Amino acid sequence: MDPGAICTGWRGGLARFLVLYATLYGAYGILSPILPGFLAARGLSPGEIGTLLAAAGALRIVVGPLSGAVADRRRAGRPVLAASVALAGLAVLAHLPGVGFWRLLGPALLYAAGTAAPAPLADALALAAARGGTVFQYGWVRAAGSASFIAATAAAGWLIAASGLAAALIAGGGLFVAAAAAALALPVRDGSAKVGGWLGQNFDELLRLARFRRILFAGSLVIGAHSLHDAFAMILWRGAGIGAGTAGLLWSGSVAAEVLVFLLAGPPLLARIGLPAGIAVAACAGALRWAVLASTTAVPLIAAAEALHGLSFALLHLACLGLIEAATPPELRATALALYGTVALGLSGVLATLASGALYGAFGASAFWAMAALSLAALPLVPGLRDD
Repeated sequence: MDPGAICTGWRGGLARFLVLYATLYGAYGILSPILPGFLAARGLSPGEIGTLLAAAGALRIVVGPLSGAVADRRRAGRPVLAASVALAGLAVLAHLPGVGFWRLLGPALLYAAGTAAPAPLADALALAAARGGTVFQYGWVRAAGSASFIAATAAAGWLIAASGLAAALIAGGGLFVAAAAAALALPVRDGSAKVGGWLGQNFDELLRLARFRRILFAGSLVIGAHSLHDAFAMILWRGAGIGAGTAGLLWSGSVAAEVLVFLLAGPPLLARIGLPAGIAVAACAGALRWAVLASTTAVPLIAAAEALHGLSFALLHLACLGLIEAATPPELRATALALYGTVALGLSGVLATLASGALYGAFGASAFWAMAALSLAALPLVPGLRDD
């Protein structure tokens, strides 16, 4: 990276965004793997855990876009982000005295509401501060988030072994509170006036944009195709005799590739080939990845396929955010990113995960061929993503 560019970014708030993304994704990294286990330890049955998580997912799909619309119309991205992550932190701590379904339902739903919007709100603020890459690259701060997620997940295992599940929840809640403080410390970029009117106007204006609709659809297809991998890859590898340590390294390799693309490879590649072509590359990389997993359990080939995560996820994310930035009005940016992150990707993930269970049960590893087809289904949308 160019030292001069880093200095410019530092003056433009890069350090504060790095702190925000590190604390926010660090909290996710600690809590995402352990919350279901905590619920089980507090007396919930598998069916109750599934019901609670499904209710939380449905609430996120509603709260996320509404939070984005409020942030846009009130020009309140920083306070809405800070309030959201503070609520998430307090909700995590509220889990601690709970035992049984009904006493944990409230904290779980509050946690879902608090975590519905932070990622798209943080992205909207970072994109505005980055100013199209002239101040700093968005990928730098997103890479910090991914790296923090990995480190926090590893730290959570150590913390649980040393002090128990409750200590990990306290650490995750503390990181969310720190993220709230980091959000309030972000630079103020938008001094435009607040906008009145009905929140639904934001959604109506955005969904009238054909290019925006195509971005949502293309992103949901490529990301949705990851669902079978996320749910069943570890099960497949263990069933093929791949040890837990090796399987963990394979998974870690995919996240390392994600960080590499966010931090170094993605921005110059997209500058060279263009954002729509980035979607095409991501879709093809995903299809190749799933084809390999459908065909073999040879560790070297799986390792190579997992490295494609940098393209199938990170490059896709960079390309979609760049296209959303180009295709939507700045005053609707938080709403647009919330629709992309919580509705389009969230719904596609839920639906594809539901289908994945039936597909894997019926076809085993061959089910990944369906994910390859799903990823390639985004390609016909690519021509419509170019500038009108």
